[in-house]
Amino acid sequence: MLIILAKVGSSEMVGQFALGLAVAAPIMAFSMMALRAVQATDAKREYAFGDYFGLRLLTTALAITAISCIAHMVANRWETALVIMVTGLAAAPESISDVFYGLLQQRERMDRIAKSMLLKGPLMLASMAVAMLVTRNVCYAVVAIGVSRLLVLVFYDLPSAIWVVSKPNFRHDKNRQTLERIAPRWNWAVLSKLAWLTLPLGITVMLSALVGNIPRYFVEHELGIRELGVFAAIAYLMFVGTTLVRALGQSASPRLAQYYAAGRMSAYRRLLLRLVLIGAALGFAAVAIAAVAGRELLAFFYAPEYAENNAVFVWLMAAAGISYMASFLGYGMTAARYFKVQILMNCLTVGTAIAACWILVPQNGLQGAAVATVAASGIQLTVVALIVLHAMSRCEKKSPQCVIRSNREWKQPPIL
Repeated sequence: MLIILAKVGSSEMVGQFALGLAVAAPIMAFSMMALRAVQATDAKREYAFGDYFGLRLLTTALAITAISCIAHMVANRWETALVIMVTGLAAAPESISDVFYGLLQQRERMDRIAKSMLLKGPLMLASMAVAMLVTRNVCYAVVAIGVSRLLVLVFYDLPSAIWVVSKPNFRHDKNRQTLERIAPRWNWAVLSKLAWLTLPLGITVMLSALVGNIPRYFVEHELGIRELGVFAAIAYLMFVGTTLVRALGQSASPRLAQYYAAGRMSAYRRLLLRLVLIGAALGFAAVAIAAVAGRELLAFFYAPEYAENNAVFVWLMAAAGISYMASFLGYGMTAARYFKVQILMNCLTVGTAIAACWILVPQNGLQGAAVATVAASGIQLTVVALIVLHAMSRCEKKSPQCVIRSNREWKQPPIL
């Protein structure tokens, strides 16, 4: 999408789009409150789907209101404010689809989620490309994204949810009961309890989203919307490796959890070390590619004006490598069931990002923002490494004899 904006539009359009995402993403992340994860792991069915659906509708409406208010406060031009507001509206169907994904994941129908995503991705990209080619207006392009998400929600996600809910029900009042099961419920006592349960997760997710967007806020404030477009376009190349990191981390998480729960610290350490080394290798390769062929890549993917910031590209790839290692250690931390401390870790990372951007961006521009990103990633890596070391030490102190015996007697199956 950013490539389309850069090729068809301008760096200012990329900046407006990036600012819309930077404002909307943390707010929407908080409003989602990790309901999908709670819903998918609600094995005892403590809450009905209608409770999750009702809370998601309520928090999404509040998030859109908050985004609209903030848009008028932070945007210097009404066109930019409009893009921010439309970005929030375009995220609403995605938020609603997420709660349906939670229902499907709870019923172990991951195939339906995969098909929905396979439909949504190309449709969003194609509709945005057409909108940009016809109108040359980033606001219409964001509207096209929202309409694509809405179409998939109405014509695939909602029918999938109805199908999975009605499947085990063979009574004569099937249609009525299906509608009752899929409709939102407005029991305020239950909604308050559910919201209080998921609030810490919402804060954690919001802080994680803030870390990556704080440099964007400072760049837009100090340097303007055009420079933000250049920085955001380069920064999004960091997520190429993030896709692989998430796939490996999610695949290894169950094995890590089994090792830790069984006290097999040797196996836990070996697997985690392999993952961290993969993250380091990805980061080293990214930095090497940026240093050797960064100018050519930026000119090819975006435009020649982006190639002038190759030093920023190198620093951001260094930050990417550090964040890859931190992400893998984060999966190890989660496997050890260390949840509450993640809020403190993210607070420290956010504080570091704010302080570094405050000092570096006014003096060094885009390169200062990139260095601040490196600093925030470094703090995150340091803190999560200390937490994982503490978790391993604590597990070994609990039952050292069991740990030694299990490491000797149990043979680790291959995973990587």
